[in-house]
Amino acid sequence: MSGTGPTAGTSLWRDRRFCRFWAGQSVSQFGDRITELALPLIAVGALNATANQVAWLTALLWTPNLLAILLGAWVDQRARKRRLMVLADLVRAAVLLGVPAAYLLDAVTLGQLYAVALLTGAAGVLFNAAYPPFFVRLVPRASYVDANSKLSTTRSASYVVGPAVGGALIQVLTAPVTLVVDALTFLASAFLVGRVPIDEPPADRDAAAASSLWRRAREGLSFVVGHPVLRAALGCAATVNFFSFVAGSGLLVLFANRSLGLSAGAIGVAFGVGATGSLLGAVSAPKLSGRFGVGRSIVVGAVLFPAPVAIAAAANGPLWLRAGSLAAAEFLSGFGVMLFDVNLNSLQTSVIPDGMRSRVAGAFSTVNYGVRPVGAVVGGALATLVGLRATLLVAAVGGALSVLWLLPSPIPRIRSLASGGAADTPDDADGDSRPVPC
Repeated sequence: MSGTGPTAGTSLWRDRRFCRFWAGQSVSQFGDRITELALPLIAVGALNATANQVAWLTALLWTPNLLAILLGAWVDQRARKRRLMVLADLVRAAVLLGVPAAYLLDAVTLGQLYAVALLTGAAGVLFNAAYPPFFVRLVPRASYVDANSKLSTTRSASYVVGPAVGGALIQVLTAPVTLVVDALTFLASAFLVGRVPIDEPPADRDAAAASSLWRRAREGLSFVVGHPVLRAALGCAATVNFFSFVAGSGLLVLFANRSLGLSAGAIGVAFGVGATGSLLGAVSAPKLSGRFGVGRSIVVGAVLFPAPVAIAAAANGPLWLRAGSLAAAEFLSGFGVMLFDVNLNSLQTSVIPDGMRSRVAGAFSTVNYGVRPVGAVVGGALATLVGLRATLLVAAVGGALSVLWLLPSPIPRIRSLASGGAADTPDDADGDSRPVPC
């Protein structure tokens, strides 16, 4: 079988290599939803952890992203990206299996859980750094949006079904033992990714030897800052991430419970409805971008993702209206984030040259994910000073203003991803097009 992927126009459903990779990612996504429930429950139930200690679990999971810019520079000089992705999956499986083993020996500690969060986060950064070069060898340019849509669809589905399945497994098996299930999903992903044949070009050893790790990292960041599409994309994404973490799921849950007077069951239903919005957005993204253009879809998604939080923040009246407002906000936000992510990820893939994909991914992760814990801290402080409702409104308005990064850039004019260039943008009213400069 060819290692260069299917030709343009070939359905991804018929591409066994993509389906194999998609299956592995889908399985591990469902496993992740289980761990997101199980790890905090182990800390609280088995170790009586405080709220601050539980918060550190989340912080440590994101901390390795601060070094993503260096890791991406290192990955770029490695020839076998697929092997690194398999290694990342195996590391995550081994780390997770250590928790139930320690639990059975009555030896699990909070320090071990912190180590699990840190190591699984670091392995995730390694996987994500190696993923972009792998993706472009697996999927033809014309299918970028379709492939990202399929991957995002199963991710969204995992948020709909995963928590319910995870809760049932935790109830039956206990939280530590349930981590075995997530470990098995990473083993399945490693097996499936390892069986995806692709042609990987050899690394340029001479170029790697001629420049230091720090220099390559700076080159990746400089490329992002100097590229009109990537600069605007990063500014927009980082702004949205900052304000989405200012609102934070924790503050939103607290607001729904204390200010809106909703029960845990009603809040759970509202978040479930939101997950169906994400699922619909992921499925609809290719058709919408095909009709309205990739760039316009990104612009709409950049506003529709953060702005609906204002609907929940302004909610009042009878119980059904308060619950309905939260559900509507979650649904619209979920739809918006998928419209934003699917198209922006595809556009970024089309404009980054092969030799810099991991470096650029690392630079993106360092900035884009690095603002998340900062946003969470600001959100907590703001909620203390001005209250939950005002904080959510600030997050909605601030997040929607992220679109200001996009409007002066070439992104809104991009109609489609071209097979021979970066992207097609209308040159004039008659619909002629030219490639976006790289």
